[in-house]
Amino acid sequence: MIATTKLRNVSPVPVTPAGIALAVYLLATICAVAQQVPAATATAAPNPIPAPAGRATTTTSTSSPNAAATPATTTATPATTDSDATTSDFTNWVSVGGGYAFVGGNKGEYKHQQDTNDGGFGGVDDFHWQEFVGKSGTFTMDGRGVFGNRDYDLKLDMTDPNLGYIRAGFTEFRTWYDGSGGYYPLNSLSFQPYESDLFVDRRSGWVEAGLTLPDLPSFIFRYEYDSREGMMDSTSWGQTTLIPGGGQVKIVPTFLGINETRNIFTFDVNDKIDSTTADLGLRYELDQTNDSTFIDQSPLQAANAFITQQDVEKNDLFSVHGLTETVFDQKVTFSSGFSATTMETNLGGSRIYGPAYNASLSPTFVNNGSGYINEGGGGNTKDYVGNINLMLTPIPNLVIVPSARAEYEGSTLSDGFDNTAGVGGAFTSVPETANSDNWYLDVAQSLEARYTGFRDWSLYNSVEVSEDWGNEAWNSTPVLDQVNLNQDWGMLGVKYTAGANWYPLPQLNFGGQYYHQIHDYSYANNLNSSLVQYPGYLRKQNLTTDDLNFRATWQALSDVSLITRYDFQYSTVDTWAIPNGGTQAGGIESAKLMNHILSEDVNWTPLPCLYFQVGGSYVLNTLTTPAESSTGNSDVVLNGQNNYWTLDASAGYEINDKTHLQLQYSFYDANDYQNNTPAGLPYGAGEQEHSLSATLTRQINKSVQVSLKYGFSQNRDQTSGGQNNYDAQLVYVSTQFGF
Repeated sequence: MIATTKLRNVSPVPVTPAGIALAVYLLATICAVAQQVPAATATAAPNPIPAPAGRATTTTSTSSPNAAATPATTTATPATTDSDATTSDFTNWVSVGGGYAFVGGNKGEYKHQQDTNDGGFGGVDDFHWQEFVGKSGTFTMDGRGVFGNRDYDLKLDMTDPNLGYIRAGFTEFRTWYDGSGGYYPLNSLSFQPYESDLFVDRRSGWVEAGLTLPDLPSFIFRYEYDSREGMMDSTSWGQTTLIPGGGQVKIVPTFLGINETRNIFTFDVNDKIDSTTADLGLRYELDQTNDSTFIDQSPLQAANAFITQQDVEKNDLFSVHGLTETVFDQKVTFSSGFSATTMETNLGGSRIYGPAYNASLSPTFVNNGSGYINEGGGGNTKDYVGNINLMLTPIPNLVIVPSARAEYEGSTLSDGFDNTAGVGGAFTSVPETANSDNWYLDVAQSLEARYTGFRDWSLYNSVEVSEDWGNEAWNSTPVLDQVNLNQDWGMLGVKYTAGANWYPLPQLNFGGQYYHQIHDYSYANNLNSSLVQYPGYLRKQNLTTDDLNFRATWQALSDVSLITRYDFQYSTVDTWAIPNGGTQAGGIESAKLMNHILSEDVNWTPLPCLYFQVGGSYVLNTLTTPAESSTGNSDVVLNGQNNYWTLDASAGYEINDKTHLQLQYSFYDANDYQNNTPAGLPYGAGEQEHSLSATLTRQINKSVQVSLKYGFSQNRDQTSGGQNNYDAQLVYVSTQFGF
């Protein structure tokens, strides 16, 4: 265990002036060579290698040979002969590659942000194989296996349109987390009690079979097994008093142990009778959770204790659902749906203080705290949903859609456990029981209309009204901290929306929308009218939101297009309550939220072989409350700021008909860090991220394509005192074979 009183050393990967000069020289050389190569006819952009980060990539192309062309390839392509065929002309392909990430600084934060491992990784990026079977059957296999990243995917599909299909698959991938914890700037205090490089492995295996005989109902059965296993960080940090003045702050990192499984069985039947399509489905699900929370309380102090909390939950769920759609004629379509779900829950667990994690309960442990053992219990939840919709076209160009929806949910839950506290002769273990009984009913109606009868205009509006009623009741014996509650509540929600699209010119269009939303809540406490704890002291709340947004799309030139968006949102929360045991505080504006979002996208294709894409946004987000300016606050509560910039840019150049260069850059900047120590912990994002990559792709012959990628990423995090900073470089090589 290490407690630091200064920033941890960060060893960034050096980026020297000589290296920058070399990069500029190489780019200049490529441009010079390109000028000597005859202008290439526009061909489908060679596929850049997939980002080794795993499943997602920010490139404009994908690893599939059938990927859509980039903006640089929008002109017609002449017919391809066998001599100049590319891997995109093959039915089957395999792409293999490998790379290495050099990371200086916080490797856990790099993995978490970039969704990839550090060090070496590689394997099969993408594999596709297709064969015809019999007269009309098709067998396909798609796969991926990247070692080091623990990213595996396999799908098998055997389909005959005259009979049915059988499919199976397996997926496994890893997500990384940074468990660095908090940072206190007054004495540069942070803790590193365990390895902060955390991860969770997610796995899914499934098999599905469908019988789809012509002119007969279709039957589909599917079984799926899902699991999550590993460790991840938690925001429930442990406490310490090793700060100036001896106050208490929670900055000690906490981690969660994840062990969860799901077994899902589904069966669906669908058929069409005359003008009605109907579907009926069943779902049975078994969920099991055995998660843990590990808290290091007061490390490097005499009061140090290790808290292990076990949370065991088993759910047994069964549901049935159905839907219908009937087309009466061109003017009237009716649809409906319903579902009924029941879930049985069993609970277990404990919370134990000890000299180490996973310790047994010891009445003599000197730093014992308030915990519990022998938890057991469970309950039942029932949920019923039904809706109906009618789509009417009474006159040309006018569509009206009235709809209604109702949902009821009721749940009961009870458990028992032994509360533990004290040391030695003062140790106690007190039996405790607790139960809750909640229900709510939601009835909603909506009316939508769209009219396109005006030249170059499309108008639409809608009204949504929802009415909710419910009751929350829970109690414990003996009563702890006045937690017992029996509260009725109701909500009336209304949302009005109006919008229009205008097309004044073939290359120019505008869109605008406004909505006003109201949620009025009312509360009635049936136990005690002067409760001082949340939510028992609430009497009424009013939430109001106004949103106005615009969009303009302009094909300014034949090779330049622009998309501009602006969104303004203003929300307020007014609260009526009795928080001080008898005197109502009414009509206080308890929160105000304001958002401005401005974004711009530009696409420019100056040459058939060259394109540029630039997109950016600026967000102004503020949350204000009366607590910030209240008497005696002394900076304990501050208004919230969440302002940030984003920028994404890419460029592609067809050096010749076999060689393609792609550049990408992304930027994020948030400057909202508020250091209010010693009144409290600093909060607000103070972070800047850069990411740059270059991918060079070369078509060696008609069946072989190679790609080389270099990437650089950087993170600077003010909130963590530099703990989450990193500099990383990535090199990746990939080869694709078509056959």
